Amino acid sequence: MNYDVIAIGSATQDVFFSADAFRVLDDDQSPTRKGLCVPFGSKVPVKKIVFASGGGGTNAAVTFARQGYRAACIGVIGKDPNGAAILDELRRERVDGKYMMAGDDDITAYSSILVGDGGERTILSYKGEGLHWHPEHIPWDRLSAKWVYVNSLGGSIEMLERIAAFAQRTGAHVATNPGPGELAHGLAVLAPLWKSFDIVGMNQEEAAQLTGKSFDDPDAIFAALDDAIGGICSMTNGPRGVAVSDGRMRYTAGTPEGSTIERTGAGDAFHAGFLAEFIRSGSIEKAIQFGTANATSVVMQYGAKAGILRVGDIGSWPLVPVVRTSVGAR
Repeated sequence: MNYDVIAIGSATQDVFFSADAFRVLDDDQSPTRKGLCVPFGSKVPVKKIVFASGGGGTNAAVTFARQGYRAACIGVIGKDPNGAAILDELRRERVDGKYMMAGDDDITAYSSILVGDGGERTILSYKGEGLHWHPEHIPWDRLSAKWVYVNSLGGSIEMLERIAAFAQRTGAHVATNPGPGELAHGLAVLAPLWKSFDIVGMNQEEAAQLTGKSFDDPDAIFAALDDAIGGICSMTNGPRGVAVSDGRMRYTAGTPEGSTIERTGAGDAFHAGFLAEFIRSGSIEKAIQFGTANATSVVMQYGAKAGILRVGDIGSWPLVPVVRTSVGAR
């Protein structure tokens, strides 16, 4: 089959816990300067528990399918009940999962997510089979797609190189929201691959660390990324919104006001939603608006997929205004 989009990335089983006993405390030793605290040596009553699948690959694939695209997903799961449940869900969402790889040397990736007030959370993540990519097991010669969307690959540069080669050979476009394993290789390794990519997206903290620029200096961050990326670069900043650069224009937007239930999957929803609308209209402004609407809908529910919008739905909030500013030629 000739797919509109093939999503390649992580697949996980998630379980969410909400408890009144969770406390957010100042912690200078934490990268975020905050820590989630629970009583040590105690049995903590849980007021809500939710089981859901996650992972950037499957989350994105569901966005594409719900937007009416012919979508497939490639990821790595274990030969276990959680892996089987992920495949069943992909089938229900009309995502082709026949190229999913099932390994038997580990279990399907699993996350326990502790949700605090305001939707922020701490994720206890076991990557499992998600670290065991085998690009030689993928039938590249039988795949055909207009776009490839790449999420976390467990740090496998070999896999990223095979995707880039597939795109060059077939003429497929590539968008990526890289995982921490890929970003850890550094800009010098990633830039030669990203020069041929159409869209590269990440959050502002990741972008600052990758470029070595101050988090508070987005202009300097974009200057470094525009030089490294051949296409569009998007940079999210949580509830403060998003900035996007195509090397000539800068586009910025905020987020709608509303109560956040839980933030897991917001980044996946934005980046996949951005691509879904960009494929449809070719408009960066519209892509920002739909990506923001998709992410806003996701954070209003537990889990990374429950709130993903369907085709024709823009959510219950007005589309965010997008400001466009010229930054000169790339």
